[in-house]
Amino acid sequence: MRMATLALLWGSAFLWIKLALNNGLTPVQITAARSALGALVLLALARAARQRLPRDRGTWARLTVAAFFCNALPFFLFGAGEQSVDSGVAGVLNATTPLWSLLIGLVVGTERGLSPVRLAGLLLGFAGTLLIFAPWQERGLMSWGALALLGAAASYAIAFAYMDRRLTGRGTAPLALSAAQLIAATGLSFLALPAGGALAGPRPLGVLALVVLGVCSTGVTFYLSYRLIADEGATSAATVGYLLPVVSVALGAIVLDEALGPRVLAGMVVVLVGVAMTRHTTRTPAPTT
Repeated sequence: MRMATLALLWGSAFLWIKLALNNGLTPVQITAARSALGALVLLALARAARQRLPRDRGTWARLTVAAFFCNALPFFLFGAGEQSVDSGVAGVLNATTPLWSLLIGLVVGTERGLSPVRLAGLLLGFAGTLLIFAPWQERGLMSWGALALLGAAASYAIAFAYMDRRLTGRGTAPLALSAAQLIAATGLSFLALPAGGALAGPRPLGVLALVVLGVCSTGVTFYLSYRLIADEGATSAATVGYLLPVVSVALGAIVLDEALGPRVLAGMVVVLVGVAMTRHTTRTPAPTT
């Protein structure tokens, strides 16, 4: 039930972004408000758990880098991308994050001894992305919006690699660390507000979508992810990633009447199969006595 709730809240983020865009809000405004609302939720949860925010400058400097790549930049890119791309497709392209993570690991040398199965999964995943874009067709999805969405997925991968090496396991409690990161993302986003265009009188539906996006699909999902990892392990938490495109596609079709052709749906399946293959690990048989 908790995994299903997390998938629904997280996967619905693309719907709320689209509704906010369609009702008078700009990508920069969505990014700033989403970060601020998520930070407030996590601050309240951290306070209830008696977890204190970090105090040293070094940690805050690292948090600022993580906040840029994990929050401020991808939040903005998803808003910019969904101005021209359906919310369901945005959720599908978000699923390419593990592929970018593996590719980055190969480039920087943290991934060694790549198995044939994982290499095939990497190639298959990007082939599925190409199938979704269909650049060989006049009506393909290749556009600046689609490239922005891919950039958001790649930014997440960069952030996860950085956070794993520079932030986690250094003594700060996870909830407090997440709250501090979203505080940093809020500061970065508000600095960009003057370049984001004037507030054009958002409609009530846009404000409601923004509140749900910030509170539920950002703040609460951070907390649920943290609890799922703590109680059931990272593998179970990672499984939620396979459900996000399904949720985003279903909500886009039901709520926004978005139509996805057979090619895009086939591309989604190919991407998810490729991602699953990249997570394959070879188990060493236990010694017998």
